Amino acid sequence: MARPDKAASVAELKDAFQSSNAAVLTEYRGLTVAQLKTLRRSLGENAQYAVVKNTLTKIAANEAGITALDEHFAGPTAVAFVTGDPVESAKALRDFAKENPNLIIKAGVLDGKALSADDIKKLADLESREVLLSKLAGAFKGKQSQTASLFQALPSKLVRTVDALRAKQDEQGGAE
Repeated sequence: MARPDKAASVAELKDAFQSSNAAVLTEYRGLTVAQLKTLRRSLGENAQYAVVKNTLTKIAANEAGITALDEHFAGPTAVAFVTGDPVESAKALRDFAKENPNLIIKAGVLDGKALSADDIKKLADLESREVLLSKLAGAFKGKQSQTASLFQALPSKLVRTVDALRAKQDEQGGAE
């Protein structure tokens, strides 16, 4: 029979998996408490970084419907539960891992889909959501101005053609 404290931990982890957009598993072996505190700060308010027990976390992940991470629950594990922009959190983890090679990104899950460590690094290379949205808006604006120019060009070209025909007719009529 499960102990009440373990059952409560599993329920809490299950809720964290279900309420987050993404979760990233890391190995933190060799990091000091001060370094972990710095990592938590660098993740910001949109992510929660928690050192977890592998067995309880595996049970919670399975109960939340996430089975792709089962093989990664070995060694000292911590999970970053991301509730905001996953790109920002992936960048923070990648940058921290560059400065502190003891932090190893194992795997993750994004909207229910499994991610490898390489996938998380690729995610970190993306631009932020705001930058991508502004680029998209710029592309739409550019297409609108091109369309407006096209619609303006047609009547303008028609007027120039009619004027050229009139001028040619005047020349031919004046030469006779």
